[in-house]
This record gives sequence, structure tokens and C-alpha cells, in this order.
Amino acid sequence: MLLTQPRQPMKLFRNKWTPLFLSNFLGVYNDNFVKNCIIFIAVGWAMPRWMTQSQLISMVSASLVVPYLFLSPLAGRLAVIYSKKSVFSFCKLLEIPVLILACLAFYFHWVLVAVFSVLLMGILSCLYSPSKYSLIRDIGGEKGVSFGSGVFEMMAFLGILIGTVTASVVSDFYNQWVVFGLFSGLAVLGFIITYSIRAVELPENKDDLGHLNPVRFLLDSFRFARKHRYVNSAVFGASAFWLIGGMLQMNLVIHCKQVNHASNTTTGLVMACAAVGIALGCWAAGRISGKEVKKGLILIGISGMSVLFFLLTFFHMGLCLFVFCVFSVAFMGGLFQIPCLSMLQDSHLGRKLGDMIGYLNLVTFIFVLLGTLFFSLTTYLTSENSFAVFGVILTACLLVTLYFLKKSPEYWKETKEMILKKPTYKP
Repeated sequence: MLLTQPRQPMKLFRNKWTPLFLSNFLGVYNDNFVKNCIIFIAVGWAMPRWMTQSQLISMVSASLVVPYLFLSPLAGRLAVIYSKKSVFSFCKLLEIPVLILACLAFYFHWVLVAVFSVLLMGILSCLYSPSKYSLIRDIGGEKGVSFGSGVFEMMAFLGILIGTVTASVVSDFYNQWVVFGLFSGLAVLGFIITYSIRAVELPENKDDLGHLNPVRFLLDSFRFARKHRYVNSAVFGASAFWLIGGMLQMNLVIHCKQVNHASNTTTGLVMACAAVGIALGCWAAGRISGKEVKKGLILIGISGMSVLFFLLTFFHMGLCLFVFCVFSVAFMGGLFQIPCLSMLQDSHLGRKLGDMIGYLNLVTFIFVLLGTLFFSLTTYLTSENSFAVFGVILTACLLVTLYFLKKSPEYWKETKEMILKKPTYKP
């Protein structure tokens, strides 16, 4: 199959990775900045009688996530039948009018319009997600998937962290023209950077269209993945990471307040430490892996998480030691996440990689919902006992560990090799 080099009118960056990494950072940053600006600022507006502040927060948070449940099959198809860079760039172009709509909502204090703008942002993020992730292999080739996935995920978590912090600062010193400038300026900048991406893509495949029904898409994708080694394991591992991470994030709020008697600011800093830990873990996994996919990191990461969650479950810690453990478990999570994503990128799926990333997004959403259900059920049955929640997360980590141990002896074999031999760090 011949590779085609798309025409590149813009060459703003010398490093081939820089536009992709920056566009991912800005995309995640924008989503979280807009979402949290509404949460922090719009709660002070006049709201409909039926809407409470808690309902507003829930609606805004759900607006970024719900599109993945219904539109992941369509997003996967777009990455298969069209140029991935074109899909990514076009969606980033559409973000500009969406964020202008958000500016109007803030100017006139239109709560429902503000929520609607976040929903549109969530739809666009969902539609370009498979194309965006598939570009990692198109830019870096087979030897660049681990490094690319590591830094790519690191930039995503930095976007979440910095977007949330920026929104909290802006809300405390609110000036609508500053907000409008950030909304529109970052949207235009995001499009320019995305348009400058250089990638060698495989030809579009318009023959294998698949199903847009989420249930049929899920079943067909599972059957297809079974025919390709490691794909379902990669999807399961990456989705389990978000289940564990989501439960940890929710439990931090309860634990910090009830056990460590921390303020909201301190709790926010603990959550920020977790985000930094994941980002550094992703970066370290990419550096350790170099030009290979180090599957041994999967068992190292999940085993480290299991040990740390055991300590969090059975020992009462002071705030400083607790923060260190949270940072460490997040770091181990980053080590675990990157080889899972790299295995998917390295599975030689061709244009079907777009469908498989759509499949990953859909399964991840299901796992996040399961994590929310487990958290809610555990806190309800134990009167919001945060140690019990840590115990449930520990159980999930042990089950994931058993899955990878039983799935293939290669994971354990590579883990032993990495422990017994000095890792080789490759740029």
C-alpha cells in the first residue's frame, strides 16, 4: 500500500511532534477552562427555577462526556474514510464559532446557552479524538508510538490541570473581556497549530464502514479486536486506568475533608499533585520505552498502584505522607497507561486504528460510569467511608493485575527482564 504525503502549506515548527502535542494540550485546556469557568462563574447568574448549582455543575461536567457514548462510532468512521489531519483541523475550525457562542453566553448571562456551548465542545472533541490519536503513528511511525503516546498523554493531563487552575484564578479576578480574549484567542491559536501538523497518512478506506449504532459497533469492534493480538488487552487496560483514576479523584474530595480536615484549596492542590503525577508517569513511560513498546511496564505500574492503594486502605496517614502516596500512585498509573495505548498504536491496524480508538473511547466511557457506580454504592453502604473506597480501588487493581498475568506470559516475562536488567533510556 502506497503512502501519500499530504500538501503542507504551513511549516511553523521544526520538530515533527510539536504541533500535535501543542494542539492536544490546547484542546484539553480549552475544554477544561470553559467547563470550569462556567462552574466557577455561572453559578452566580440568575438560573431557571428548576436548576440548582449542583445540577448546573453536573450538566456541565456531563456535557463533555456524554457525546462519547453516542458518537464514538461516527468518530471512528471519520478517522477511517477521511484524512485524519483534515478531520482534526475542521473540528478545531468549528471550535471558533462555538467559543464565540460561549462569549455571548457570558456577556448576557445565558446559563443554558453556556451549557450548550460546552456540549458542542464535547461533541467536537469526541469527533476528532480518534483522528487525533491515530496521528501519533502517522507522525512517529512504528518506533515512535511509545514516545509519542507518553508525551501526548502528558500534555493532556497538563491541559486538564492548567485549564482548571486558570479558570479558578480568572473567576476570582473576573473580567469578562479577559475571558472573551482567552476563549477566542486560544480557539484561533488551536486551529493554526493543528493546521500545521505534518503527517504521512495511509489512503482513506471508504469500503469498511461498520455500524454507527453504539451497541453493534461495540460488539463488532470486540470481535475484530479478538483477531488482533493485544488490542482488547490494550483497550481493557486503558479503560481500567480511567475507572481507577475516576474513583480516586472522587474519593480525594471525601478523604481530604473528612480524614485530613483539609480546606477546599488544599484539596485542590492534592488533586493537582495527582494530575502532575500522572503526567510525569506518562512522560517517564515514553522515555523508558524509547523506540519500543515496553509491555513490562504494565505489570510494574499496576503492581505499584496495588501496593500504594493497600497502604492507603489500611493506614491512616498525615497529610504530607498522604499527598506523597497520591502522587506516587498517579505516577504508577502513568507508567501503566502508556504501554496500553502504545500496544493499540503498534497493532498494525492500518486505517482501522481510527475505529479501534473510537472503540476505546466507548469502552472507557462505560468504565467511567462503572467507576462512578462503584463509588456511589460504596459510599452509600459505608456512610462515606473513604478507606472503604480505597479498598474497592485496590480490589480493581488486583483484578487488573490478574487479568494481565493470565492473559499472556509475555507481560510477566518482559517485567522480569526490565527488573533484572538496567533499563535503557532512549530519546
